[in-house]
Amino acid sequence: MPALRIVLAEDSALVRAGIEELLTKFGHEVVRSVADADALVTAVEECRPDLVITDVQMPPGHGDDGLRAALRLRQDHPDLPVLVISQYVAKAYAKELFSLDGSTPGVTRGGLGYLLKDRIGELSEFVAAIGSVAAGGIVIDPQVVRHLLTERDRSTRTQLLSARESEVLALMAAGHSNAMIRDELHLSEGAVAKHIGNIFTKLGFSPDDGNRRVLAVLAYLRDV
Repeated sequence: MPALRIVLAEDSALVRAGIEELLTKFGHEVVRSVADADALVTAVEECRPDLVITDVQMPPGHGDDGLRAALRLRQDHPDLPVLVISQYVAKAYAKELFSLDGSTPGVTRGGLGYLLKDRIGELSEFVAAIGSVAAGGIVIDPQVVRHLLTERDRSTRTQLLSARESEVLALMAAGHSNAMIRDELHLSEGAVAKHIGNIFTKLGFSPDDGNRRVLAVLAYLRDV
């Protein structure tokens, strides 16, 4: 994994120091380590990092300030990869954060992740998630998925997918781009696009649903 310049936001000094030490151990540079949401926004504007890692609950409001800051940063810097880590799921802002992806045609967005601290079983999993998000992937804890799904999402039917479509969706969930899926499955670009279109149709997602790729991944993660 290439070395990353990371801005870290976590209000617990002990946890922040531990994450910073871990990131440094794996060759990354923490260019700014902050304890509140306002400082996070300022740090990103000044440092232009490769990745942001932020907690949800932090000053100044001691509510979902970190997640709201992440939402603001994604609006201002669509290509900025953001990994949210938290003790809980802040449903409203999390749904808004993920719904941003694909909402503006022609805008390329960076990777995005939401992990629950208590469910990170191995440090290697956390480091792998950082690499995936930095590379443009989507990493979502299944517990977060269950909270984010709407009634409509729960009615999606991944069982209707063909074996090949299921393979393609699994690679999408792993953060693979169309080109990566093409190379992994030895398909043409046209075939990959056709399979993805079929996936969206079978899951009932129309262009008006925003980023159908994210919605399809959420449906997959719920059913695995």
